Amino acid sequence: MPTPLTWPNCRNTRDLGGLIRSDNLDQLTAEGHAAFAAVGVTRIIDLRDVWECEKYPSPFATDPRWLSVPLNDPADPAIDSDDLYVQYRVLIDNYPHRFAKAVTAIAEAPPGPVVVACHAGRDRTGLVIALTLAAIGVPTEAIAADYATAPPTWEHAPPLAATMRTLLADLNAADYLLRAGLTSAALAGLKNRLSAALIHQPPPGADAR
Repeated sequence: MPTPLTWPNCRNTRDLGGLIRSDNLDQLTAEGHAAFAAVGVTRIIDLRDVWECEKYPSPFATDPRWLSVPLNDPADPAIDSDDLYVQYRVLIDNYPHRFAKAVTAIAEAPPGPVVVACHAGRDRTGLVIALTLAAIGVPTEAIAADYATAPPTWEHAPPLAATMRTLLADLNAADYLLRAGLTSAALAGLKNRLSAALIHQPPPGADAR
């Protein structure tokens, strides 16, 4: 099961067994930086758009561990759809190479925890994490349960677990990523790196979301 991490002032940070998902790291306080440093992170994958990285610079932007992999195309009108599934489907269908690049970066990182982050740590981060987990065989229910975990301040979150189940129902994540540029060696590396420690069962009550 995911382990919540306390990285002030990030609100949506948790460890899935060496694969850490988070919201915008520019929010880190001095205490947050100390907590981050204590984990021993070896790679930071920033999925935010170029304009976000410029407006809210990552404190790690000059750190060799930091890698910018913008997932969105802000010019794509479907990105702003009110339907979360439509937004996700557009990203999956139109930008497979971006997902493959992000997942490859996880697979090829030096030994140690890898952080994947965007602005809120839900949508772009959620998709990359979901594809990574699905590609190595983590059950859909576990993926959906992790994805549906949200900070208490998100009072009006959409039915997240159902959205992720629908998305993964007709998507073979491993085949999708391999066609998009992930190598077989990188996929094997993901399995060796993550499968032993990752979540395998959803937390109790996950289906209620």
